[in-house]
Amino acid sequence: MFRSLRAAPVPAGSRADPDDGISIRTPPTRAVALVTVAATVVTVVLGAVTETAVLLIGLLVFLPAFASALCTPRQTALVSAWVSVVVIVPVALSTEQLADRVTLALFALGFGALAVYGSWLRITREGALVRLRSTAAAMQRQILRPLPLLTDDVLVDGVYEPVQQDKLVGGDIYDVAATPWGTRVLIGDVQGKGLPAIGMAIDVVGAFREAAHREPTVTALVDSLEAAVVRHNGYAEQRGDPERFVTAVVLGVDAGTETQLVTCGHIPPYLLHDGTVTAVGAGTEHAPLGLADLVDEPRTVSWFPFPAGATLLLCTDGLTEARSPTGAFYPLETRLDGHVDITAGRLTDALVDDVHAFTEGAQQDDLAVLAVRRSPHRMPSPSVGKVSAAG
Repeated sequence: MFRSLRAAPVPAGSRADPDDGISIRTPPTRAVALVTVAATVVTVVLGAVTETAVLLIGLLVFLPAFASALCTPRQTALVSAWVSVVVIVPVALSTEQLADRVTLALFALGFGALAVYGSWLRITREGALVRLRSTAAAMQRQILRPLPLLTDDVLVDGVYEPVQQDKLVGGDIYDVAATPWGTRVLIGDVQGKGLPAIGMAIDVVGAFREAAHREPTVTALVDSLEAAVVRHNGYAEQRGDPERFVTAVVLGVDAGTETQLVTCGHIPPYLLHDGTVTAVGAGTEHAPLGLADLVDEPRTVSWFPFPAGATLLLCTDGLTEARSPTGAFYPLETRLDGHVDITAGRLTDALVDDVHAFTEGAQQDDLAVLAVRRSPHRMPSPSVGKVSAAG
C-alpha cells in the first residue's frame, strides 16, 4: 500500500544496485556463516554418536541448495565451498567406504556449483522485477503527486491504495494545482480496471495540469477534461477497446470565503467544521466526464462556504462501497462524526484504517481519500511539498 510516494531508504541486509538504488533483501554474511557452521557441527556430532557419519554428512550436500534460495551468489559459493571441504576431507583421511565417500564428494561439488548458478539466476530475475517495480513507482510519482501538498489556500493530505498492489497505479486519480485563479483540486475514478483504465487516468491528469493553468473558470476546466476523455475514447475505438467514462469532483478554492464545486457523477465532498459533517453539492451532480453529450444541461458551478480551519473530505467509491463480510456498506458519514476535529493527515489515515477493519482487510476496489483543509494563514510549512503557481 502507498500512503506516501516518497522514496524509501535501502533496508539493512539488502543487496543494492549502486546505479539505481534497487535493493534485494538477503541475509547478512555473518548470519549465513553461523548457520552453516552450526548445521555442520550438529551433523558431525550426531554422526559420531549414531555411527552414521557418512549418511548424515551426506545431508549437508543439500545445504547449498537452501542457501541459493535466500543468499547472494557469493554467500552461496562460500556455503558450497565449506560443505565440499567437510565432505572431501574424510575421503583424504580414511579409505573405509571409499566408493561412498568419493561419490558423496562428487555430489557435493556438483550440487554446490548448481546452487551458485541457481542463486545467480534468482538474483538476476529478482533484480529485473525490482527494476520494473521501481520504474512503475517512478511513473506513479509523475502521475500522482506525493502527499501532502500545500498551496496558499489549502493543505491537501490523503491516502491512495490501488486494489492491485503490484500495479502501484490504479483507476483512481487526484491532483492539485496552484493557479493564478486560486487552487484547483481534482479527484476522480475511471470506469473499469487494468491498463486501459490507467491510460485514461494518465490522460485526464495530464489534461487537468495543463488546463488548470490555462482556463480562468472551473467550468472551462471541466470542459477541457471532458474533451480529453472524448479524445481518449476516440483513440480507444480505433484500437477496438471499449469506451470509458470518468466520475470526478473539481474544486476551485481562492482567498474568498466560498468555494466552487463541479461534481461529475462522483461522490459529493463532506465539509467538516465546528463539530458537524455536511455533504456539499448534493443534488447538483452532472454527468460523468465523457457522457456530456447524453444530457442537455450544461455543467454549472455550485458555491458553498468553506471557512478557515474547515476540512473537505473527498473520496472515491473504494471507500463508500467497501463492504463488510456480511455485505453491509461502509457508513462513511456516520464514521466521520467521530473524526471532525482532527488534522487532515490523521483524518485520512483514521478512515482508511477504519475501513480496513470494517472489511477485515478485503479490499474490493481502488481507494483514494483526500482531506482538503482550508489554510488559516499563508505561511507554508517546511514539512510538506509546496505547489507553485507553475504547477
